[in-house]
Amino acid sequence: MDKKIKGLELSKLYFENIYLPELQKNFSELLERMAIGLAGEGSECFGYDDEISRDHDFGPSCCIWLTDSDYNNYGKEIQEKLDKLPKEFMGFKALNISEWGNDRRGVLNMNDWYYKFLGTEAGPGNLYDWRLIPETALASAVNGEVFVDNLGEFSKIREKLKKYFPEDIRLNKIATRCMKIGQSGQYNFRRCMKRGETVAAKIAEAEFIDEAIHMIHLLNREYKLFYKWMHRRLKELPILGEKSYFLIKELSELPVNEVNRKIEIIENICMDIIGELKKQNIVDKHLKSDFLSDYGPYVQHKIKDEKLRNWSPWLD
Repeated sequence: MDKKIKGLELSKLYFENIYLPELQKNFSELLERMAIGLAGEGSECFGYDDEISRDHDFGPSCCIWLTDSDYNNYGKEIQEKLDKLPKEFMGFKALNISEWGNDRRGVLNMNDWYYKFLGTEAGPGNLYDWRLIPETALASAVNGEVFVDNLGEFSKIREKLKKYFPEDIRLNKIATRCMKIGQSGQYNFRRCMKRGETVAAKIAEAEFIDEAIHMIHLLNREYKLFYKWMHRRLKELPILGEKSYFLIKELSELPVNEVNRKIEIIENICMDIIGELKKQNIVDKHLKSDFLSDYGPYVQHKIKDEKLRNWSPWLD
């Protein structure tokens, strides 16, 4: 057993050595309409799995996505054939499915799979469809890898999502992050500490961290991940990612009474964000304010869609 192997690599090897020969032998025509890979929920789909995460929903497996008609006509038969194949592979035991891990692997209905994440089978059709989809769900819909997609229907939706938000949606989200980062970090954190409201200050600090990480994802045109992984993802992002990763780590680890250093870190992160907003021409380079919330209305005003532009920059 190679303890260092990642779940995605294990999945691909399992597909190539166990599933693929069986599919070629018994379902060769259907194989031409299948999409096969590993994507969706789970740390292994993001490449973040480790020995700790292997205690649940981990093991040799992959996803086989079928069209609606193929799933209804052949899905059960295919799954029954695959269930008879070896479950252990390369020293790893059979897939260990937790209480919440059903319907993540095996033979899946393509339409149902996308609907689970997007609330629609074909992906968002307009700005207001995009607004309704949780960003972490979009991240799960495009992660992992598609090993085979001969028909191309599954990948067609996936590639559409990978192109990222329409710019008006990104601007609206950036405007809201400006408002909330300034409010929680630059304004409320220090005021709460002055009052001795330690719990309120910790909540403000936590919101600042969440919103700042979200902002950096937006500036990189990357979907924000589930909270367990969004901080570690920063190191992989070229724009402000690695620097912010270490600043936020320090902020989180500082004792509660290190108020001045905490404020300094918060301000450093905000100044970096303001600088990047100007670099990307999202706000005017001549704006002088150091308070990030001042930039929210300017960003919101750049939105082309009138209805969305007229929303409060506090809302996304």
